[in-house]
Amino acid sequence: MTQVLICGAAIVTLSMGIRHGFGLWLQPVTQANNWTRETFSFAIAIQNLTWGISGIFAGMVADRFGAFKVIIAGAVFYALGLMGMAHSPTPFLFTISTGVLIGLAQAGTTYAVIYGVIGRNVPADKRSWAMGIAAAAGSFGQFLMVPTENLLISQLGWQQALTSLGFAVLLIVPLAFFLREPGFSGGVAPVREQTILQAAKEAFKYPSFQLLMAGYFVCGFQVVFIGVHMPSYLKDKNLSPEVAGYALALIGLFNVFGTYIAGALGQTLSKKYILSSIYIARAVAIAAFIFSPLSPMSVYIFSSVMGLLWLSTVPLTSGLVAQIFGVQHLSMLGGFVFFSHQIGSFLGVWLGGYLYDRTGSYDIVWYIAMALGVFAALVNLPIRESGIQRHVPQAA
Repeated sequence: MTQVLICGAAIVTLSMGIRHGFGLWLQPVTQANNWTRETFSFAIAIQNLTWGISGIFAGMVADRFGAFKVIIAGAVFYALGLMGMAHSPTPFLFTISTGVLIGLAQAGTTYAVIYGVIGRNVPADKRSWAMGIAAAAGSFGQFLMVPTENLLISQLGWQQALTSLGFAVLLIVPLAFFLREPGFSGGVAPVREQTILQAAKEAFKYPSFQLLMAGYFVCGFQVVFIGVHMPSYLKDKNLSPEVAGYALALIGLFNVFGTYIAGALGQTLSKKYILSSIYIARAVAIAAFIFSPLSPMSVYIFSSVMGLLWLSTVPLTSGLVAQIFGVQHLSMLGGFVFFSHQIGSFLGVWLGGYLYDRTGSYDIVWYIAMALGVFAALVNLPIRESGIQRHVPQAA
């Protein structure tokens, strides 16, 4: 169990850490290529959508054959995508590399696949805590990597910084060897009481699964809009680039504590009530931020509060999927829920660029993010947390 946690957390640290810094490249890339912010935003939006769609299939493959090969493929795609992001001469090629390749990479190297391994190798009474540890690792990656990426851009230039990250992400390959699961040796998966199709049909007919997906949609909209567009929002308000870098780092730092605490609380308290509290707290934090006078201190306070709430939904949502449906198809079902998250991510990051280019402001998107927080808080309340009752045994 310890080996799985350490290596899984390290992979998430690197994969998510690099991803969280993409907002730092918005202005360097668009200014160097004379592109609009919508061009950059659309590529990141495609990345999130590709991540969501391919995450479902990555989860299926990981559940069937084990996570090892999926993670290695993801690392290779990540390296190729970062190289392409650095040297793409046209918006189309930039979208293919930044959007499609990196989206495929993130599907194979982040939560759905890693949580599947954790769910199969950690006892149920420690599962929520273990998922909180993995989510906290992703948060630590943001705290560690965002300042590092900012430094690389300033020292090497934006293109060489991306190339350096392309080589660094290949460190995931040796880590993946420690996540090989004995039950999947030789490509033979353990015996299952449900087929993939039966598990998917069961989940989509279950109202609580639909409500989880609706809540996770909001999570994606909020965090990706803020993560990608807040650096430019702050620069537009004449705050220094260092403020944006510190803001993203603070989100990552406090997210370490937020995700760990959420995972630990999920062991003993109702996960749906914790989720509802997180979403309403996000709405309040956004409202306080956009209606208060802007200063470096207000940015740091907002970033710290949002950090506590940032990915704290991840261990709770994944824990609920495992709690309701079991762990046999956890990566796949987690992939479906995460697909909803990525649809929200697509809309959040694309609308940010689209509405900015047309209105010269991010205000409308801030209001939408705030309203969606209230919506997500409400839809999580009716979720049934008990394990689903299967009255008729289903043969594999």
